[in-house]
Amino acid sequence: MDRHKSILEKINQEGQIKVQYICDKMDVSPVTARKDLKFLEEKGLLYRVHGGATLHNPYATDKHVSEKEKIHLDEKMSIGLAASKLITANDSILIGSGTTVLALAKKIEPKENLTVITSALNVALELNKHLEIEVIQLGGVLRKRSSSVTGLYAENNLADFSCSKFFLGVDGIDLDFGLTTANVMEAHLNRQMIHVSQKTIVLTDSTKFGKRGFGKICGFDHIDEIITDEGISDFTKNALEDYGIKVTIV
Repeated sequence: MDRHKSILEKINQEGQIKVQYICDKMDVSPVTARKDLKFLEEKGLLYRVHGGATLHNPYATDKHVSEKEKIHLDEKMSIGLAASKLITANDSILIGSGTTVLALAKKIEPKENLTVITSALNVALELNKHLEIEVIQLGGVLRKRSSSVTGLYAENNLADFSCSKFFLGVDGIDLDFGLTTANVMEAHLNRQMIHVSQKTIVLTDSTKFGKRGFGKICGFDHIDEIITDEGISDFTKNALEDYGIKVTIV
């Protein structure tokens, strides 16, 4: 069917498609548009999501940090390098958990004194190599899959701090649902980190766009900048910029 062909051409080009777009461009009802998407999903050609469909499986899996470290390593290191250039002399920053923010920790070259507060053990150990960096490790329940702490104790620690920047790693960025991670406790801690930071900068490789984790961190109104790789689609980049977010591509 020509309509199915047009839907697939659109979703292959932009990574996703909306029911409303199908209705407007192909002059069909929402019921017909959803039936088309259901038929194409059953053929294994797309995944239906709220309000439309996406090309890739939208649900993020909770992989162990040791497994994540090996995936898209070059992209993560480039993102980490770009993020490290945002750190200034005598800065006080927050770094969350995840392998992309770990890449940032590996790329930091301290400028005079730097204070870093982090929930991630691997980030703290990496930064502990530098005499010029004061590392404050949040306490709490250790989550082994991410090598980071969560829980009320970690959240209460944050009340004593005010930071210039929060570097946030995510498991998914969905234009309808917002930013997510695979663990709801980490999502809640990340929200508290956003609250005590003047600016929130998301570090993510482009495969995370169109994905959803179990725990929602926030909507786009809390994000100042996203640093990612050139795999991001023009559609997604433009949509994020419409929210007022600076998108930096490495």
